[in-house]
Amino acid sequence: MLDERDILESVRQRAFASKDEVNQRMDQLVNLGMIDKDSMTLTELGRGALKVVFAGGVFDIIHPGHIYTLRSAKALGDVLVVVIARNATALKSKGKAPIHDAKLRQELVSSLKFVDIALLGHEGDIFKTVELVRPNVIALGYDQVHEEKHITEECRKRGLDLQVVRLQSPVPDLKSSSIKQDLGQSLYKI
Repeated sequence: MLDERDILESVRQRAFASKDEVNQRMDQLVNLGMIDKDSMTLTELGRGALKVVFAGGVFDIIHPGHIYTLRSAKALGDVLVVVIARNATALKSKGKAPIHDAKLRQELVSSLKFVDIALLGHEGDIFKTVELVRPNVIALGYDQVHEEKHITEECRKRGLDLQVVRLQSPVPDLKSSSIKQDLGQSLYKI
């Protein structure tokens, strides 16, 4: 869990602002009732003022398709929360273990400037993470197997009213599995 200093430093770096400028803006948001000063978290008023977009995946090998998809997801709202599949979840959904550990994949995704928060997903019930984030929009990649109708229905059962959007890709044939397969073949040719 990040402490207050970490949160403020993260905001400062992303905003390219001085510590004084960030502190001044945070004070303004506290005075408006949008941020709780003690916990440095959004109040219900603050959360209601933001449109949160939720995207998820394995992100084992970051490629141009991921970049395009995550940029498109960010364009749908104010805050982009990206959920990284845990190793066991990735193995279950893909049939193969990821090359990189979940924490490393989380770190890679969080380094993308248009990603506001990168979290590790819940192991077992993917909707637990959706409940935690409470997004306004779930953005699905063009090649994700999840069905929009199923996601919408499951979220409604859990008291979440949100929009599910299927994103398109200018490079639909580019997939991590294809890259891994090509890379594996080229390694054997050496």
